Amino acid sequence: MSTKKCATIRCILRKGKTEEAMKRTIWLRPPFWFALSGAFVTLGLAVAAIDPNRTAPSPQEVIASLPPISLHPAAEPSLPPVVIRDRVQQGETLSELLERIGANDPELIDYALAAPEAQPIHRRLLGNGTVTLKLDPTGKVFALQLPLTHGERVTIERDGDRFAVKNNADSSDTTTFLEAREGVISSSLFATADEIGLPYEIASRLAEVFGTEIDFSRDLRVGDAFVVLYETSIDALGNKTVGDIVAAEFTNQGKTYRVLRYTNRDGETGFYTPDGKALGSGFLRYPLKFTRVTSQFGLREHPVTGGMKNHYGVDLAAATGTPVLAASDGRVTFLGWKGGYGNLVILAHRNGYETRYGHLSAYAKGLTPGQKVQQGQVIAYSGATGRVTGPHLHYEVRIGGKPYNPQTVRLPGPEPLPKAELARFLEQTRSTLTQLAAVARRPELVATQQRAQPSQPKG
Repeated sequence: MSTKKCATIRCILRKGKTEEAMKRTIWLRPPFWFALSGAFVTLGLAVAAIDPNRTAPSPQEVIASLPPISLHPAAEPSLPPVVIRDRVQQGETLSELLERIGANDPELIDYALAAPEAQPIHRRLLGNGTVTLKLDPTGKVFALQLPLTHGERVTIERDGDRFAVKNNADSSDTTTFLEAREGVISSSLFATADEIGLPYEIASRLAEVFGTEIDFSRDLRVGDAFVVLYETSIDALGNKTVGDIVAAEFTNQGKTYRVLRYTNRDGETGFYTPDGKALGSGFLRYPLKFTRVTSQFGLREHPVTGGMKNHYGVDLAAATGTPVLAASDGRVTFLGWKGGYGNLVILAHRNGYETRYGHLSAYAKGLTPGQKVQQGQVIAYSGATGRVTGPHLHYEVRIGGKPYNPQTVRLPGPEPLPKAELARFLEQTRSTLTQLAAVARRPELVATQQRAQPSQPKG
């Protein structure tokens, strides 16, 4: 394979200098070359390049479903199917569409051009509609879903050496897969997310998940990098729904953090390091998904009264109605109006910690004094009540009743996983870590997690 050809193809795994390393690369853009030999993992993911200077990719998306991954090498690893989604251009014929999106399948083209049952498709193909093409690893099409006028869709399916047309595809047929994105910070997290096509919801979730370790308002630097795997679903009509993060890695100022999502026996979901430790502290540094500090802790000139006065918390930029999150697990000890705070929520946490959330526009539905809340749960919505000049969130952290700077206070660590739960975590997240290791090009991660496996008692 020439260097020139390699430069035109999006890769998941980094190309090595040897031919053997080249065989471990998965190609996801047409033409579909899936040459795998001696690979530690087989992955199919839609990946955005991390080079911010690269030419913007085509809007065409190439997606592969993720099969279960085993750490034990298989003699004949199966290759995942490939899914291509694109839009029909105005005035484009079916044959032109197939050629443009790389469906180099002569049997399908002959069928689409000659079969009587396929002729209505040519007349009713909907411009700007979404087309979904499913191929096997050899490049043969086994399903082609097309948009027609009047909101209808049609599917051409392969059955052996024959094709058949199915009308009115079932919109309840939903495919869920993992997408991967890699980014290098150019100015801000959200600017980078926009550059690489990362959904806003996932960028916000990244800031929330890593918020206990990274202060995204102060600590982010140009050149910091991240890798994220997240769930995406596509229904038969081509509608795309973004799910949650499954695994992620973030390198900030040379230090790398990794998380894996895990749901315990009680149904509680959280993010943990590959060796089973809860990430960072038991507190969110800020109780908003992403924000900036507009007024610091300490002595300041009050923006309303004009006099010098101690500011016992920080003010966080937030438009009215922005969801406010519980910084940690706790219990509601106060909910109501309190002087200059306006509408206020106070939460009590373990070890004498207390958090306050002021100037709220509304409380979460059903929230009452005495109620237990979980970290990250929406407890209220920001506003401009009390003594303020505009909408924002006033946030305080107190320990034993004494206020501390929320930006610098030492936050308590989370509860560790019990030994039995740790063994279950390591077992259930092994394949996820393998996938993250492949995308992040860090095969040593799998060995690291294996060393964390609790020793079994001798019989």
